[in-house]
Amino acid sequence: MTDDRHIPAPATVPTPLDELERRRADALAMGGPERIARHEATGRLTARDRIDLLIDPGSWREIGLHALPEIRRDAPSPGDAIVTGLARVGGRMVGVVAIDATVLAGTTAPVNMRKQNRIAEWAGRKGIPLIFLSDNDGGRLPDLLGWRFSGVPFDFTTFLQSPPGSPSIPRITAVLGPSYGDAALHAAIADLVVMKRDSAIALSGPPVILGAIGEDVSADELGGPGVAHETSGSAHVVVDEEQEAIASIKKFLGYMPDAADLPAPIAPPVEPARDPSELVDLVPSAPRRGYDMRRVLQAIVDGDSLFEWGERFGRSLICALARIEGHPVGVIASQPMQRAGVLDVPALTKELRFAELCDTFNIPLVFLQDVPGLMIGTDAERGGILGCYERLAAALARAQVPKIAVVVRKAYGGGHIAMGGRPVKPDLLVAWPSAELGFMAPDTGVRTVHRRKLDKLAEEEGVEARDALAAQLEAEWAAESQPWEAAANIILDDVIHPADTRRVIAEGIEFAWGTRPRVTSKGV
Repeated sequence: MTDDRHIPAPATVPTPLDELERRRADALAMGGPERIARHEATGRLTARDRIDLLIDPGSWREIGLHALPEIRRDAPSPGDAIVTGLARVGGRMVGVVAIDATVLAGTTAPVNMRKQNRIAEWAGRKGIPLIFLSDNDGGRLPDLLGWRFSGVPFDFTTFLQSPPGSPSIPRITAVLGPSYGDAALHAAIADLVVMKRDSAIALSGPPVILGAIGEDVSADELGGPGVAHETSGSAHVVVDEEQEAIASIKKFLGYMPDAADLPAPIAPPVEPARDPSELVDLVPSAPRRGYDMRRVLQAIVDGDSLFEWGERFGRSLICALARIEGHPVGVIASQPMQRAGVLDVPALTKELRFAELCDTFNIPLVFLQDVPGLMIGTDAERGGILGCYERLAAALARAQVPKIAVVVRKAYGGGHIAMGGRPVKPDLLVAWPSAELGFMAPDTGVRTVHRRKLDKLAEEEGVEARDALAAQLEAEWAAESQPWEAAANIILDDVIHPADTRRVIAEGIEFAWGTRPRVTSKGV
């Protein structure tokens, strides 16, 4: 007999299922413990932690888990530095693209691009929102050098827009670290860009800029919040923590339909944070006294529903998503606390972008006017204010969603038109009794029209006589600016009590939609 105890056991042969589990484990490990630790030491979450924070538990369906770069390196490179898939957020289907900065610094290369395109096209064709979690150092060299760059697999018929024949979808980008190259493109076309305060958005990063043009600039100077949120307007919300960024994404998504061929979602109505009866006292009667329009909005929109979009860009204008009686609205409101509410190039630019967002996704526009006019002068002209104003007025006139405008205090010149005045065809245009309307303010108008007459009177009879006549002329001009003649001639549809503003807006939107489906053809 042979002694089996001395025969070595046969080597274990991995089965295909064993290989699957090994490869899955490698992919889920991302860049490995050391790189994850270095990444987290900077205060950033990993791509997979971000996804877990965003989506409903148990809803993740990953696409491209086993992807690897075309050019393989010794360092771990699972997923080619990007995690992509489908999930649910608040029960709604979404597409998710999350850059994995623990792998090759999150840089972009061909396989990475194919994964992005796959989810972007899926979201566009199937009509679901696309969410991009950005933390990217730009393009990966040498993967994109020479002929390789010419062949990058971006499909610009689906990457930056819905495929032909498919309705537009909401696109949301959270900038949670450096965001250069293709990550900046995602931000450039997003309907919401929420930015962590220590992040940056730019076409190219500081090292590329230094090497190409010799400019030594920090990431913050190049594309930090001071640039992206306050100067260029490319970021709409700035937060301190990633958890706040994810919360902003979820709140914004709550106002959006899944696609432009669907109505915006309605929520249960909530009483406003302020009693509407307070509106009588919230707005000063003196036309040049400043006040915060946000306090007025608190007495009109549903409590805790105001979501500001681009707060620190074009600050003389408030653009915000909100709800009135549970129905989503896009609020465009003068902000007299900033430059008296005058509309300059940044304000007009912001309004145009926001109005087009609302018109695309079936969200009615509500205008609250307290505007002295458009910015004038050489700086405004050199900044292109005429073109900005023309594009905005044309877009508002074309907008198919309900448009309700309320003149709260003053509405002069092109500012009145840019804020939903009669020439852009609002469905309902009303005013408070304190409203003033006209080409320009009475004091400015008198100085412009009667300048020679007043100067001559000062020379002949003295300054007191001139000032007395100017006061008389201003009073006459002011009387013409009151809302009564505008209402008598059906320029205004009504003059309303301030306390009725919320009710009038809600009724106006309801009747403006009528019996037709609450969708437009703007984004289809």
